[in-house]
Amino acid sequence: MERLSSPEQLEQLRQDILAARNPETPCVSICAGSGCLALGAREVIDAFTAELAKQGLEATVDTRGTGCPGFCEQGPVVVIHPQEICYLKVTPEDVPEIVAKTLQDNEVVQRLVYVDSVTGERETREAEIPFYKNQERRVLCNNALVDSRSIDDYLAVDGYSALAKALTQMTPMGVIDEVKRANLRGMGGAGFPTGRKWEGSRNAPDDPKYVVVNADEGDPGAFMDRALLEGNPHSILEGLIIGGYAIGAQEGFVYVRQEYPLAVENLAHAIMQAEQYGFLGQNILGTGFDFTVTVHKGAGAFVCGESTALMTALEGRVGEPRPKYVRSNVKGLWNKPTVLNNVETWANVPLIITRGADWFREIGTEGSKGTKIFSLVGKITNTGLVEVPMGMSLRDIVYKIGGGIPGGRKFKAVQTGGPSGGCIPEAQLDLQVGFDELSKAGSMMGSGGMIVMDEDTCMVDVARYFIAFLTEESCGKCIPCREGLRQMNKILTRITEGHGRAGDLETLEDLAELAMEASLCALGKSAPNPFLSTLRYFRDEYEAHITEKRCPALSCKELISYSVDPDKCKACMICLKKCPAGAIEGGKKIVHVIDPDKCTKCGVCFDVCPSRFAAIKKLSGEARS
Repeated sequence: MERLSSPEQLEQLRQDILAARNPETPCVSICAGSGCLALGAREVIDAFTAELAKQGLEATVDTRGTGCPGFCEQGPVVVIHPQEICYLKVTPEDVPEIVAKTLQDNEVVQRLVYVDSVTGERETREAEIPFYKNQERRVLCNNALVDSRSIDDYLAVDGYSALAKALTQMTPMGVIDEVKRANLRGMGGAGFPTGRKWEGSRNAPDDPKYVVVNADEGDPGAFMDRALLEGNPHSILEGLIIGGYAIGAQEGFVYVRQEYPLAVENLAHAIMQAEQYGFLGQNILGTGFDFTVTVHKGAGAFVCGESTALMTALEGRVGEPRPKYVRSNVKGLWNKPTVLNNVETWANVPLIITRGADWFREIGTEGSKGTKIFSLVGKITNTGLVEVPMGMSLRDIVYKIGGGIPGGRKFKAVQTGGPSGGCIPEAQLDLQVGFDELSKAGSMMGSGGMIVMDEDTCMVDVARYFIAFLTEESCGKCIPCREGLRQMNKILTRITEGHGRAGDLETLEDLAELAMEASLCALGKSAPNPFLSTLRYFRDEYEAHITEKRCPALSCKELISYSVDPDKCKACMICLKKCPAGAIEGGKKIVHVIDPDKCTKCGVCFDVCPSRFAAIKKLSGEARS
């Protein structure tokens, strides 16, 4: 492939690609993201290749390994185009039936389509599945349409048209003004206006300037950046190149987690293709603009998601934060003007340039425009990757998209914003998703983690878990974070173990205030959020742990015990056989008894006791006494 030397050549290539493709040609799209690959998607892809060849259909049916479509727990996901028939949890053994019935006889394999867990209704088309139809998929939409390793697929959906427009029809300040008018805010958590950040770098006097992709996604349960990098890496590259043009940078970096091998592989392949086609390198599209991209693999430190720590690591030093006497967009990488945005922010840029700021602003709240991608996980029926319009309520996300809480359990809280985010209770389920709205509620947008919790979740233990995580991930450079979080973790652990004392809550509040006011970087400043938000909305649980020595959620191991209800025990011996500590006594037709001295409170007996008997009782500290 010869390098394209003008926008006209790009457009001609695009038309040639489209002309060679018949939209009515059957196409089998198989998710090839990490989640589906872990569930056997590679074997499914191979099975389709083999079966199509066996039936002589390889020339008339296309197959495509795509990025993550979002419905991860239902993977491997297969969509048959153009009908948009969606099959879930597909195995290699299902492939011959799909080929015979759907591709040859145009019939639907009913056992593989979506079935609503409540109503039992089936949905055949992807767009009609509740998980999908209640989303607004602007950034993720191409994940399921393009082969992540095919630049031609990206060009077929107008890829790099935004770059051509920016380089030939817009001035650098024109690009910045359009991004400012769109009110695009940083999707990595802080929500700083992207256009203002870019303008600050462009106006900074020093050279050279740099643009950086923050793909150091360290939040537990979060995989938004990974899915975009794996599924549509060219969209991030295109946004980065446009950003480089806008601020006057000729070099860009992608800082990506080393734990994302497929993302790194697909990104490297995309960079190679972009160089071959003339979207990277010298004299891009004949405009005289030069730009290169380097991929840097991080070492796994959570703190490197913080801007200055990330830049320090890029410079080849230990990834530790440094004081922000001057903003990074003025004094950043190698003390030069540097624009750092996360993956999702960069992926939005081509959409804004192509479709305009007015289109981007059509949806959202007053202060938050566009869409936001969340990883929806936890105690919820439908888990996966979701993209919703800013302003959608938490209730709609949890119940319309997520399908509600499984097992008939009650909703208790949803945590947004990653480990440093806050927990929002049921009373605020109608809260709109937006940067400012979530902050007022004591949480944050963060990078997009959303963890749903049910009635069996202890909120004190939730705070302890996240504070413990952040304690381990603190770089230790400043005392308020290093020692403050360590002490908070000790106190919270003591409370969950039944040794809470009067004055513990006041001490925790003092430590939280100190960390927020005096920590060097955003990790320490935001780390107390899990404690402060759970204390704000669930103070009664803290008081029960401290003053009554009981866990209302029956979750904290040291504050519960197990016993056998003699009136319900059928002496089936299941719990006796499964108990790893040998703490259950009894026999056939002999009511079982749990020896409290031997019981390790592992909960196995409670889990294995048949629900029709429900003979094992979990007791709180109050009930036990």
